[in-house]
Amino acid sequence: QVQLVDAGGGLVQPGGSLRLSCAVSGRTFSPYNLGWFRQAPGKEREFVAVIRRSRSITYYADSVKGRFTISRDNVNNTAYLQMNSLKPEDTAVYYCAATYKITDAYTRPRDYDYWGQGTQVTVSS
Repeated sequence: QVQLVDAGGGLVQPGGSLRLSCAVSGRTFSPYNLGWFRQAPGKEREFVAVIRRSRSITYYADSVKGRFTISRDNVNNTAYLQMNSLKPEDTAVYYCAATYKITDAYTRPRDYDYWGQGTQVTVSS
């Protein structure tokens, strides 16, 4: 019954910015972990960022630290990924993911139970 809808992708020039959104429906409380993954053609799905229900703690992949920011709106149960200083290597399909399991694991796809449909981010000049 839980659904995730991610959106906001598009085409942007190197150095530009995009903001992705992830709307969670079906439950009135926040997932324990709500994160973003990305997958480029021919590559494995990789962890990008997570925001945890516990104290809203955030973690980022080394490749995006200092450039991406994850946040959430608890009233609307929506998460965001603000992406700045985008690089061509950021090009991928970005997926929102969530779990209601109480777990300390958050960097692997198998740590999550629900997924958005994915939104394409293309960084190119």
